[in-house]
Amino acid sequence: MRKKLLSLLLLVSLLSAVLCGCKDGSTEQRTADGQEPTIGSTGETANEITVGIAQDLDDSLDPHKAVAAGTKEVMFNVFEGLMKPTPDGDLIPAVADHYELSEDKTTYTFTLRQGVQFHNGEPVDTGDVVYSIQRCADDSEGEPLVPALSAVRSITADDSAVTITLDQPNTEFLSYLTLAILPEGYDQQDTAPVGTGPFKFVSRAAQDNIVLERFDGYWGTPAYLEKVTFKIMENTDGIIVSLQSGAVDLFAHLSSTNAAQLENDFNIEEGTMNLVQALYLNNAEKPFDDIRVRQALCYAVDKQGIIDIAFAGYGHPIGSSMYPAFGKYFDESLITRYTPDLEKAKALLADAGYPDGFSMTITVPSNYQPHIDTAQVIVNQLAQIGVTAEIQLVEWGTWLSDVYAGRQFQSTVVGVDASNMTARALLERFSSTASNNFINYNNAEYDALFAQALASFDDAEQTAVYKQMLENLAENAANVYIQDLADLVAVRKGLTGLQFYPIYVLDLSTVRYE
Repeated sequence: MRKKLLSLLLLVSLLSAVLCGCKDGSTEQRTADGQEPTIGSTGETANEITVGIAQDLDDSLDPHKAVAAGTKEVMFNVFEGLMKPTPDGDLIPAVADHYELSEDKTTYTFTLRQGVQFHNGEPVDTGDVVYSIQRCADDSEGEPLVPALSAVRSITADDSAVTITLDQPNTEFLSYLTLAILPEGYDQQDTAPVGTGPFKFVSRAAQDNIVLERFDGYWGTPAYLEKVTFKIMENTDGIIVSLQSGAVDLFAHLSSTNAAQLENDFNIEEGTMNLVQALYLNNAEKPFDDIRVRQALCYAVDKQGIIDIAFAGYGHPIGSSMYPAFGKYFDESLITRYTPDLEKAKALLADAGYPDGFSMTITVPSNYQPHIDTAQVIVNQLAQIGVTAEIQLVEWGTWLSDVYAGRQFQSTVVGVDASNMTARALLERFSSTASNNFINYNNAEYDALFAQALASFDDAEQTAVYKQMLENLAENAANVYIQDLADLVAVRKGLTGLQFYPIYVLDLSTVRYE
């Protein structure tokens, strides 16, 4: 890592400005009498950290309503479900102590863990579990919050256990029970969320920070840190200055250029973001309603070139809507489906009626530098086939309302995450009737495959169908797929315990001072 990052300093970066360090980033702190403090003491020397994040969160902090990956990333520390994921990609009981599955694989019986409390001091009971699941399964106002829960035929409970019966066996169902268990009757989740996780919510200053504190009544291994402040910052430049000055202790999703700037004063941890980064195309808007145009862009964009130029070689190229952490679903062969070929791209454009190219707009959230960097390289690559692309930077809230919800865009560069560890979480958004199908993908074969996947009771068979769906997205050039971004995390020296997960979360319960 050190050798690769140092070599980056020799490159002329056309994407990021070089910053001057303000301070040496030392972690040394002393009391008024000149003595080093004891970790865990009170006041300014308390056992706490500040985490920088480069995007604002959803207006609502309700975990069942979360859309932004950043909201899920933060709230992972506050909420738990009956089950919870592990860094290894497994599922283990959380609010549940254990579960039993009926012989016909349609009925799950979850026995609750004794002694689990909400952050408001109330004990978790089976009524809270039933309420939380029914809330996410409710389709009275359209599509349920969690569409997979439409498979629930009935849910009953006694004093200690909850029984969930499905219409038919579902090999993925357990993964959806990581959904947050919320207290029944509590109506302030939007602004003052209450869960059962290792940290409790304290406060939020919109567009500035969120403060969490260790929950001392947590049922499991308590968090090491007493307090975590998530500092929301508009741009990466400000975060780098804050890291160097000592105001921020940890920041994920660094660019490789920024990581190189910080490596002397910070430990740079490397994982992946578990995102599908792509140039997402509005398939209902001209000229992207023509498969030939979409395929032309796929042949024009050199994904490895993007990774090399903008990310110093860090990142894993992808060829469809799946990232490598979902190993059994990931298809390496799709990466090279569109080997860069400018002549083929030009021929496809000419055949589609655009022999001289066309103009297009790439809408990008202004506070996510990796996507901006990617878009800048794409602009240069598309120019080689006569396509003039203009980058339109918008605030995150505008992107959510106009692009994601309103579908008012031509193209956009973002990363799409999975809400849980299932292939369905990544792929159902492209079914024609999905409310979150923001690219307006409408393919009868894809819809049929999706229905087949949902109806399959055999894991191997279902996996094969999901791979067919990935093939469908690639063959029809639904989007220009690029990479699973490398996740470079700056961790102040003296801190340890950071773990990476196969989904987009940031677990701070294991982070501690050495």
